[in-house]
Amino acid sequence: DLVMPDIEGLQLVKYFRANAATREVPLIVLSSKEEPTVKAKAFGLGANDYMVKLPDRLEVLARLKYHSRGYVALLERNEAYRELAETQREMAAELARAARYVQSLLPAPMTAGQVKVGWKFVPSTQLAGDMFGYHWIDKKHLALYLLDVSGHGVGSALLAVSAGNVLSSNSIPGADPRDPGAVVTKLNDMFQMDRQDGKYFTIWYGVYKPAAKTLLYCNAGHPPALMLSGGTLHSLEADAPAVGMMPEMPFDTRSVGVAENARLIVFSDGILEIEKRDGSMWPWTDFLHRMKEEMTLDGDLIERHLEYVRDLGGKEVLSDDFSMLDVRFGAPVPAARPAPGA
Repeated sequence: DLVMPDIEGLQLVKYFRANAATREVPLIVLSSKEEPTVKAKAFGLGANDYMVKLPDRLEVLARLKYHSRGYVALLERNEAYRELAETQREMAAELARAARYVQSLLPAPMTAGQVKVGWKFVPSTQLAGDMFGYHWIDKKHLALYLLDVSGHGVGSALLAVSAGNVLSSNSIPGADPRDPGAVVTKLNDMFQMDRQDGKYFTIWYGVYKPAAKTLLYCNAGHPPALMLSGGTLHSLEADAPAVGMMPEMPFDTRSVGVAENARLIVFSDGILEIEKRDGSMWPWTDFLHRMKEEMTLDGDLIERHLEYVRDLGGKEVLSDDFSMLDVRFGAPVPAARPAPGA
């Protein structure tokens, strides 16, 4: 009621709305005052309804039932929102764990020996579709690969992990891991897009043979790896389609010589498909020119490039995943000398 001893009714409405326990409970003001300004003030302070004394009992019950139903619906909606928020928190935590798992599969930098490899992986979303790795198949062959699954999110990440696990374990039936073309051909048979929810992936797969000073490679729809060898920049590309797009597609193996102290960078398209601040795309020729200069310099080429493209596009988070390998080749292993008297 608006007129009560000790406290004014409108002040009580204000207190009820300020109290967390009664903030959303429906309030009906009952008063003998019919002035529009009083009614407006009551509604402005949070009243749900206003009745003039003395209303009929049936009207009071009808209004109570009406507001009660609305209040129950509000409570149910709030509970649904709370459950939804909790579900979203759980999903975010699961995605974070999945992202940590994907990153745990990436190899440690190779800092000693005749080949040194550094890398950087910056996903554009929590779960990315890029995967890369490198390992010695045997003492004479080093495998290097980087693949990029179409799209983003859980589906792309799952396919990237599946293909990466196959490559890292050298467990491709019927394919010699030292033959890049055979490896990619078999991957194409295993991961056809009609069995992968319409997803496919590009891949660059190479095998370095130190004794022969040779790098064998196969490129399936992937940006060409770049190798600076003997002062010449080689673009290691091919005209083959992405893995999973065409069944029974043969992929070939190509080769290039590796001079002493040569440098190779393998990357996803996220490091070069940059929309500049003016809205235009960064030209491929400008990217090549910059890479050739950068590959002649010491220091962290990858970190410099990441900072450069972020500044070029004016964005801290790039529009696509940023994956890059920086491979430095030392002196090749000398051929074994024949034993004395042989």
